[in-house]
Amino acid sequence: MAILGVIADDFTGATDIAGMLVKNGMRTIQTIGIPAPGAIAADIDAVVVALKSRSIPAADAIAQSLAALDALKKAGCVRFFFKYCSTFDSTDAGNIGPVGDALLDALGAKQAIYCPAFPENGRTIFFGHLFVGDLLLSDSPMRHHPLNPMTDASLVRVLARQTPHKVGLVPLKQVQAGSATLRGALDKLAADGVRHVVVDAVADTDLGIIGEAVGDDALVTGGSGVALGLPAAYRRRGLIEHKANADALPALKGPAAVLAGSCSAATLGQIAAFTGQHLVLDTDAICRGEPVADKALAWARERLGEAPILLSASQSPEAVKALQGKYGVDGSSHAIEGTMARLARGLVAAGVKRLVVAGGETSGAVVGALDVTALRIGPEIDPGVPWTASEGDKPLLLALKSGNFGTRDFFSKAFTRL
Repeated sequence: MAILGVIADDFTGATDIAGMLVKNGMRTIQTIGIPAPGAIAADIDAVVVALKSRSIPAADAIAQSLAALDALKKAGCVRFFFKYCSTFDSTDAGNIGPVGDALLDALGAKQAIYCPAFPENGRTIFFGHLFVGDLLLSDSPMRHHPLNPMTDASLVRVLARQTPHKVGLVPLKQVQAGSATLRGALDKLAADGVRHVVVDAVADTDLGIIGEAVGDDALVTGGSGVALGLPAAYRRRGLIEHKANADALPALKGPAAVLAGSCSAATLGQIAAFTGQHLVLDTDAICRGEPVADKALAWARERLGEAPILLSASQSPEAVKALQGKYGVDGSSHAIEGTMARLARGLVAAGVKRLVVAGGETSGAVVGALDVTALRIGPEIDPGVPWTASEGDKPLLLALKSGNFGTRDFFSKAFTRL
């Protein structure tokens, strides 16, 4: 029976944390949206519900998150995790703080930690400030994000603008003093009425300490990195057992393809490094309503095979802003996501069995178009990005990659991992 229920605010973030749990011995399934009653297999330790709530109005994000919480409770979960991006993507209106408050209220809990650190992917927190590599978040490419530009590296300040409740900090020195010291610091803050606590972390050992310290908490929030320490904490409490081969997936042969829609610097670098056949989609023509998908599929069908092909709608942040200025934010994003959805359906109809998708919004569009309702989580390709297999009579192998994740050779390397 599932023990841990995760509510993720986008599709690739859900896959990210699911992969972390599997890597640490928890059999995990990811559902696309709210799971139906009885949909979770008995051999599952964790259920990750993938929502699309990061950039929608806060009231809608709260409603979706509470519906997910209710479904996870009914599936037997007794611990809960609110997963957001390791770059704390949000605006001053939310949605991280408002959703955190709503979940705490629903669970009757007094406090939750906030820790998006993922050191293996270059995300660290020091004195409450988030770093991306050796840059403050506010100096990183995230300052130019078209939907949620992050111009303040202080997570305490960012979170304080999103909630009426007190926000505090546990600095690195107290974390590295051990889980008992950290637990004591959290309890003291709770006694002082501090509901939301940013916790420093700069190494995986810090994440292990944090996991042990919050192993009894009803709600934990953060990026996937902080989930690294939770499986061991739950085993020590007798909630789960370690599962061998937790990442086993069916072996599927067939043509391979990559769909890229992210405008992140990491994805743009991966596109540049791809050595196979590559079609750059005309995003202006897409927004004008021209049949770009039909022409792209004709191109793809002539080239499908064991070697992966790449179709990309990714552009620099400046080009994305220009497109949004011309067609509107919603108009341009909906048109591009719709095209990527049509491409995914067409590629699968043409025999594609192995598909890599780059970008959270693109991944959401693709799994929706393919009627994927649940994913079994498999082996990791790069930190935060596992292969998955869709549940059902006609499984597909899917790798849903956050735009910011993966090494420069990710697109080629992914298929060698199977």
